[in-house]
Amino acid sequence: MAYLDNAATSQKPLPVLDAMERFWREQNANVHRGVHYLSQVATSEYEAAREAVQRFLNAPTLQEIVFTKGCTESINLVANGLSSSGGKSGTRGSSNAWIGEGDEILVSTMEHHSNIVPWQIAAEKTGASVKPIPVTDECQIDLDTYSKLLQSGRVKVVGIVHVSNAIGTVNPVKEMTRLAHEAGALVLIDGAQSAPHLLIDVQDLDADFYVLSGHKLYGPTGIGVLYGRKTLLEQMPAYQSGGDMIRTVSFSKGTTYADLPAKFEAGTPSIAGAIGLGKAIDYLENLGNNSSPSHLRHSLKSTFDQIEHQEADLERYGAARLSEIPGLKLYGPRNGKAAILSFTLESAHAHDVGTILDMDGVAVRTGHHCCMPLMERLGVAATTRASLSFYNTRDEIDRLVVSVRKVQEMFSR
Repeated sequence: MAYLDNAATSQKPLPVLDAMERFWREQNANVHRGVHYLSQVATSEYEAAREAVQRFLNAPTLQEIVFTKGCTESINLVANGLSSSGGKSGTRGSSNAWIGEGDEILVSTMEHHSNIVPWQIAAEKTGASVKPIPVTDECQIDLDTYSKLLQSGRVKVVGIVHVSNAIGTVNPVKEMTRLAHEAGALVLIDGAQSAPHLLIDVQDLDADFYVLSGHKLYGPTGIGVLYGRKTLLEQMPAYQSGGDMIRTVSFSKGTTYADLPAKFEAGTPSIAGAIGLGKAIDYLENLGNNSSPSHLRHSLKSTFDQIEHQEADLERYGAARLSEIPGLKLYGPRNGKAAILSFTLESAHAHDVGTILDMDGVAVRTGHHCCMPLMERLGVAATTRASLSFYNTRDEIDRLVVSVRKVQEMFSR
């Protein structure tokens, strides 16, 4: 199979699979509080994964790294926290929330549904409104309109995707964050698609919140990360309650919560998932040919320099080859984009394209890609998306092109 569906989930390197199998076979125990050997080992491995994520994001402290199920849960956690009473102290009357009645939340038209719907729910709960940041005909964020939207004085939160999962646009999130902060708004950056392709530095971006999913970053499913600025996480109310997120529980005196990040990690976590994600990051660091602890960040930069070069070559090659096919239209910016080839074929529906490609052993994704507002903006119901990773090859793209030509011939008869 030519696997060209990496934006949905990536394939996993052997070190990730081996580490997870080793945990289940030799280290299986619950983390934290256990005094026996296996629990101590499991806890050590679990927290080592948190340290790997801190390095990967260049976060200031371990307390700012919260493990979740994925980007979706991370965004829901933040949206709930910013719209719930008992969060921000001393503001907005009795609600004590960041988001209140009459406030505005900005999200772009190219967002995945998981960075739209949680904010719509937050708006319904508080009386705020969600306003879209438009996309230009060149499939870029309309920065002029974005700047004007911020001038209302009512914007409290901006949710922006770093890299579009549907069309590959790489958004200017650093500049957008700067503008939002000048307007007094908080910023959440969705890094689901950027984490596998770009070197991320949350301090350089000045992000308030940054989220990523392990399974797109060559790790397992069911594990994700929320980076949150410590001062914000400390003020936000707990998202879920249960074991491991409390300090004390009393019927007479009530409950007090644990320090960060445990405050947001209720119950037994995905221990093997976290370990797998940590090993995926170790794998990327080792690809940079310098695994010395003092040079891991430099090694990671070397890895992503190579990844960006390889994927840019594949994207350019694929775009050139697909553009030769009559009736095929590519979507997304032509320059400065991630390795995503999203297209429609004049004679065939995207689902038919995907089905026939599958018969030829070419795996792609078809549909609206959980980006219905963007599809509406583009004027299409669905696209076929070939999403690439550094382990793909030109030969696999050639197989894609041959299969698409077959579809074109079949449906143009």
